[in-house]
Formats: sequence, structure tokens, C-alpha cells
Amino acid sequence: MKKCLSPFCALALLLACSQSLKLKQVPTPTATLSEMTTVYAAGDTTFRDDRLRIIRKGEKMDYNMPHYVSKEDWERRATELRQRILISTGLYPMPEKAALNAKVYDKIEHEDYAIEKVYFESYPGFFVTGNLYRPTGKKGPFPGIITPHGHWSGRLENSEANSIPGRCINFAKQGYVVFSYDMVGYLDSKQVTHKFANSKEHELWGISLMGLQTWNSIRALDFLTSLADVDTARIGCTGASGGGTQTFMITAIDPRVKVAAPVNMLSANFQGGCLCENVAGLRLNTFNVEIGALTAPRPLLMVATTQDWTKNTPTVEYPMMRSIYQLYGAENKLSNAQFDFPHNYNKTSRESVYGFFGKWLLGENDETNLKERPFTVDVPEKMLNFPQEAQPPGDLNEEKLTAFLRQSAQEILMSYWPDDKEKLTIFRNVFGKAYQEILAAEWPEEIDARVVGAAKGNGFVVKRLLLSRSEKNEWIPAVFFEPIKRKNATTLIIHPAGKAALVKNGSPQPNEMALALLQKGQSVLAIDVFKVGEHTIDPPMTMRDEKIKFFTTFNKTDTQERVQDILAALRYLQDFDKVNLLGIEEGGLWCMLAAGLAKNVDKVVADAMDLKLEDDATLVEKAFVPGLAKVGGFSTALTLAAPTKMELLRAAKMRLVYDVEKAYAVAGRTRGIRKWDRMLSNSEIVRLLAM
Repeated sequence: MKKCLSPFCALALLLACSQSLKLKQVPTPTATLSEMTTVYAAGDTTFRDDRLRIIRKGEKMDYNMPHYVSKEDWERRATELRQRILISTGLYPMPEKAALNAKVYDKIEHEDYAIEKVYFESYPGFFVTGNLYRPTGKKGPFPGIITPHGHWSGRLENSEANSIPGRCINFAKQGYVVFSYDMVGYLDSKQVTHKFANSKEHELWGISLMGLQTWNSIRALDFLTSLADVDTARIGCTGASGGGTQTFMITAIDPRVKVAAPVNMLSANFQGGCLCENVAGLRLNTFNVEIGALTAPRPLLMVATTQDWTKNTPTVEYPMMRSIYQLYGAENKLSNAQFDFPHNYNKTSRESVYGFFGKWLLGENDETNLKERPFTVDVPEKMLNFPQEAQPPGDLNEEKLTAFLRQSAQEILMSYWPDDKEKLTIFRNVFGKAYQEILAAEWPEEIDARVVGAAKGNGFVVKRLLLSRSEKNEWIPAVFFEPIKRKNATTLIIHPAGKAALVKNGSPQPNEMALALLQKGQSVLAIDVFKVGEHTIDPPMTMRDEKIKFFTTFNKTDTQERVQDILAALRYLQDFDKVNLLGIEEGGLWCMLAAGLAKNVDKVVADAMDLKLEDDATLVEKAFVPGLAKVGGFSTALTLAAPTKMELLRAAKMRLVYDVEKAYAVAGRTRGIRKWDRMLSNSEIVRLLAM
């Protein structure tokens, strides 16, 4: 039987559940408390947490498209995914769009098209570089195309497998204005390398190569649509490989792109192998085909080849995509074309895109009019903005760009920081969403509580439990102490040693703090959060490998998982009138983070461990969550928890960057946070929790 059980009805199912789960049987009243609080029998592998064993990754792993029953069902998910992309790439809230200060110059005239050099500032002092291809001898306005190039030699790659100038020239001949721009670190883009932002400190601040490149694409659209000869209602995007990833990502988040053709990239078993295609949090419980489906119902061409990871597109990825287009009745806007070549954007692939774009952007239904025409590529010296040793204007290198992005994040957060009730509502709507997405945690709708065993102690009953979010295989070992004379109040205790911290070895009694709470009529719940205590697994079962490439793109960190476990335990306690949350040592940090998402906590007592909680080094070592610093760290966590009463222990060094006390006052509780410069005694903590 699988159902949500409150603490009050869980004991009634004790015998049936303990027998059916084949776990350790109910101990006798004379058992030691250590035995009474052990959930798993020796060697038992039943109901072990999937999160410990299953690892999501970017290659050689098949993903399936979820089933969406209606357009409304899909559009709810689409809203979540678009927000996910923006938050994970550090573009939520959207940065200010400063003046592009675009320079378009050095025109090269040809018979029916012209090429110009271009550079502009995506951020003040950071330059996007490329070439603009325009038709000549025709009357505009013309449809526009942006074309990110992927991982060949850059935007001037001209080979049999992929001629980027060749496709731009032919598009221009057909009547498009085309902007071909450098990916970060290629050719003219010399200010930072293509390995920019490859550290945990960058992850903390939501700074990434993928985020920078996606922002450049947004600004490329700003540039293209600012041109007088471009029809802003007819904008396309196409690129191959890494340029294909950028194509469906920018199309997903920017509605100005009306037609898209990602080439040789949309795959259910390969998600991209470069920093510019991966960022922390992006593919938690999703994958590229579902992200690509955010194009719907706009026209989309999926170009594939039989010789790379798109080999199954006609039978696997295309039907997945079609299931979304069917919800809109827009199957006619989706197409796929597969050819037998190595990984490419060659002439055959290009001609498939010419025909598709011609139909939807030019109104040309005869593809024979859009075959590739011969072209000659100008020498690089004529095309480059900064040939040889020449550098872009300004000195915004990797260190200075990082500092600029960090400062910008803080300025954006400060502009939202609540100093009245209206701003508090806005802050919760904007940064509350961002915080929840960054933590990748949710308040569970239901909890599956399975009673493993129970015994009677001196004045209390102790139950051994397994807790999980309903329909998830995320089992949390727990012990629940209930006094014989019970008030309708409880305390959830979180400790880096888990529930074992409540145990006096060899004794039938819990430790001093838990016993004192029981004597005051409070129930006490203790859990082994993710990878703590009994939550770990023993050989021959194998723990997940966290050293895989782009681990945080596909999987949550330990801190994120622990916050989710705390929320699950709090949800289990929802029937109590009063719920306290106590976190000791690192458990205090996890509890502060969880408090920003909890819905039923009256008081939090949390150990700040004499740490400087806003320092990057502390966050990396003690509470690593990608993006946490960008959304305000512990300042935002505590503000979102307001007006929950906070008692912060060993908090002398806890210098919060933002004015949390002001936010508490706005929420209606002055002096809602009290800081102690020492660790309180057990009796002092109990007194706080019993108040």
C-alpha cells in the first residue's frame, strides 16, 4: 500500500507495513535506542534511494519525451522550461540592454550581394564580432537570419563539410539579410576564451560560457532587427553542431525567431559536449528535444545525418517533436531531413534549409529556385574585424568581465530588494521563482510514509520510517519520537550525522536535547538527509559518479538534495499546529536554505558555524548550489522565509550582503532575526523551541 500518512495515523499500519517491506522487525522495549532507530537491516537493498545510484548525463543515455495530454498541459511545462533556461544561463531577471554602439563598415561589393564587417557591444566593453551579408539589386525590407557557427574553425569555415560563408552568400542572393557572428573565443572574439567561466565560483554567480553566448545571440537579434532593411516579422535562425544547440536555445527563449533549423544536433541521446552547450541546472529532468519543442508552433526543420547522434531522428526525435506540434494542430510546420554524411552542414544540408526557409520566410514554394548557386569566399583579411594581433576596443578580459557580471547581478538584486509591502510581493514573485529554480526543490504535494517498526521507550514511542515524495523513489530514513503526553507541536532536527546524533549509544534514551523536548510534550523527528547516515549505500551497490562531465547540468548537488529532503520531512509534519526546524553544524546551513521554501515552519534555530556565509569559498565548501550567490544566497533564503522567527547561532561572522532585517520588518515582524555569537547549550535551545 502506498499513500500519504500523517504522523498520527502511521502507527496504525505498523505491523502490515513492516511485514510487507521485509525490513527489520519491531524491536523489543528492552532494545537499545541505537537498535530502535536503525531503519535498514544489514545488507538490505530494498527501498534504496534512486538518487544514489542513477546518474543523468549528456551522452550515451537515451531520454524520452513526457506525454502531454493537451496544449495547456504542454504550455505550463513550456513556461517552466523557458524560465529554467533563463535562470540557468544567468539571464533572469533579464540584464539591462545597454546601447549596442554598433559599427558596420568596410563594405565588400559583389554582383548581387555585399558583405560588411560588424562589431557591437553586448555588454558595455564586451564585443560581438561578425559579418553582415546583404542582397543588392533588390528592394527590401528583407527577412533576416542570424547564424551561429558551431565548433569548426569559426564563422569563416569554408570546407566541403561546412561552408558558413557559402550559406550566408546564398541566403543573401535569395533575398535575406544575414548576420554571421563569432562564438565566444573564436576569430575576432578575443577578449575571453572558449573556456570562459569554468569554475565553481563562476557557477555560484550564474556566470557561464553558455550564458554569455546566449546573451550574445539575444543581442545579435537586437542588432539585426534594428536594421532599416530587415523585416522584423520574418526572422530565422540556423546553425550546426554547437551552432545548432544555440539555434534551438535562442529560439526557445526569444519569440522574435519565427523559423528555425538546427542542423545535426537535436538528439535524444547526446546533449552537447562543450561548455557553450552546458550550464548548471539546465537539463534537470529535461533534455534537448523537449527544449527544442519550445519552438512550437513556429516552423522547425530538423536536419539530421546517419553518421552522428542524429542517426535516429526520423524514428525517434521527429515523432517526439511531432507529438508537441500535434497539440497545436501545426504538424505542417514541422519537417525533418536526413542525409548520409559525417557530421556536417554541407551543400545538401544547406539546400534543405534554403527550401524550408524559402517556404516560410520568402513565400517561395518551388525549392528548385532555391538551390545553392556557385560562390567565392573572400579571403579572411577582408572579412576579419581584427586580423592578426589586432584586438577589439577596450580591455574587458575574463577577470574584468567576471567582476562586471557579479556586480551587475548584485545591482539587479538590490533594485528588487523589498523596502515596502508591494516590493516584497514583487521580490517573492521574481526572486522567489529564481531561488526555487536554483535550489531545484519543491514543496511536495504528498508524502509516502512507510512505517518500518516501532518500540516504546521511557515516556515515549519511537517509530522507524521511510519517507519519500509521492511517486518518487527518494527514500529518507527517519525516526519519529512521540511523547506519551503529547502537545500538538514538533521539532525536526537536522544534523550532519543524521538521526544517529539523537542517540546515546547503548542507552534506551535519546540524547539530552531530544529527551528535554519530549518531556515538554513536543514530538521530535530526525532524518538522514541525502548521503548522510543510513541514506548511503554499501557494496556491491555503487554510488553515483559525480565526476562525470557537466555533472551539475543534469544532476542536483548534495546541498540541493538535502534541502529537498528537509522539505519532504516538513511536509510529513503538516498536521502539527506548530513545527520547529533545528539545524546543527552544517545542518543549520541546509535548514536556512530550506526555510526559504518551507510552508509550515513557525521557528528556525540554525547554526551558522562562525562562517562568513556570503563568501564564495564558504558556499563552495559548505553549501554548494550553482546560482545561489546570484540570487542573493542566504540573504534571499532568510528574506523569503519571513516572517518565520529565526534564531541564528554562532552568527558573529554572518555578514549578510542585503538588509534582511528590513525585509522582515516589511513582512510584519520586527526583530524577526536574532543572532547569537555563541553556540547555545541544549537547555537554551530547548527553551527557544518551547517558547
